[in-house]
Amino acid sequence: MMAIQEWTIDEQNRFIAEALERDQPRLRSFIRRRVQDAEEAEDLLQDVFYELIEAYRLMKPMEQVTAWLFRVARNRITDLFRRQKPVVLGEPMDDEGEEVSLESLLPSADAGPDAVYARNVLLDLLEAALEELPESQREVFVAHEVQGRSFKEIAEETGVSVNTLLSRKRYAVLHLRERLRETYEGFGK
Repeated sequence: MMAIQEWTIDEQNRFIAEALERDQPRLRSFIRRRVQDAEEAEDLLQDVFYELIEAYRLMKPMEQVTAWLFRVARNRITDLFRRQKPVVLGEPMDDEGEEVSLESLLPSADAGPDAVYARNVLLDLLEAALEELPESQREVFVAHEVQGRSFKEIAEETGVSVNTLLSRKRYAVLHLRERLRETYEGFGK
């Protein structure tokens, strides 16, 4: 077999393409079982293959490519979880420790044209952000936040465990917070 230092770019490209074709489905599945957010999982998968390309371009030989890819993926997943901040899943609270409803967070429709405009903008953005969510996350978020149903009720109706529902809502909340943050901060100024 030809030494890796003697490989041409075409040979490297062929080797990388073969590894990608062979290992991508299993690696994607491995990552998706550990990372709930589909976009984050896909980004992580791309990072792993980018590292493979870099390793071969820098002539760093490796014998067990598949094992190396899974090791890099596991390390990237660990890094991702270390970077994430814990998210509080409880209801928003006001200064007195009372729960605040979604409706009370929106400007009142009776507070004049500026408030009506702000309310409509926020509701449109919320609706668009909800549509971006996977269906399972959107359903639990709407059932709990909009319809006011308990997780126990939702679990009994759907047959999905309360812990899974909590997890789905957590990911929905993370997405919605990120998606609406800039607009919310703009109204706060």
